[in-house]
Amino acid sequence: MKIKKILVSQPKPTTQKSPYFELAEKNNVKIDFRPFIQVQGIDVKDFRKQKINILDHTAVVFTSRTAIDHFFRICEETRVVVPDTMKYFCISEATAFYLQKYIVYRKRKIFHSTGKFADLVEVIKKHKEEKFLVPLSDIHKQEIPDLLNKSKAKYTKAIFYRTVSSDLSDIKKIDYDMLVFFSPSGIASLFQNFPDFKQDDIVIASFGPATAKAVTEAGLRLDIQAPMPQAPSMTAALEIFIKEHNKK
Repeated sequence: MKIKKILVSQPKPTTQKSPYFELAEKNNVKIDFRPFIQVQGIDVKDFRKQKINILDHTAVVFTSRTAIDHFFRICEETRVVVPDTMKYFCISEATAFYLQKYIVYRKRKIFHSTGKFADLVEVIKKHKEEKFLVPLSDIHKQEIPDLLNKSKAKYTKAIFYRTVSSDLSDIKKIDYDMLVFFSPSGIASLFQNFPDFKQDDIVIASFGPATAKAVTEAGLRLDIQAPMPQAPSMTAALEIFIKEHNKK
């Protein structure tokens, strides 16, 4: 059976230059996009249960724009006025620039890294006198606390938002030849929305080792895994598979 319809478990790209659109055109396949997971901010009551005082900290570590949004939302809802002396450590330059939505950028002490958390920790190590607050999702990379512990930084991990399954009840049946996943939460959402899901001939693609593990632990067959040396991106991995598979 040829691959004709693909469901990618992410939001539709906002730019027409997305490699997914090129993949669809070159290989004559239809690609639909639907996020299987979504982010929800925790409410003030749940934040207070963590017994965290934001103003006990002199610096904040941001791993994403989502973390920035929910940090300032909680500050507003708890009527915390963030002092001008607060320092911000961001995983990338783009994340750092996003702070302009909430603060006067040029008047603050802002540090950023290359997009890798390990590199950001190297920056954090140069500021050992700071007490860091790290806003995170309830589901986050274990690498984050592991590297901070190793660096001996003084920090508090705080949950500001949650990753939850999207409501996919409008999809009556998985009528696709291929499903593409990017996180273990996406696999959990698949079974939450479709408890009787049977893979049969449906091809499953996953990105990253944690997602691959979630696929196999759910008893599913993993047909495409990325990144791989010959396919550093998901679209590259899909193209290799589709060209080979649709030849048959």
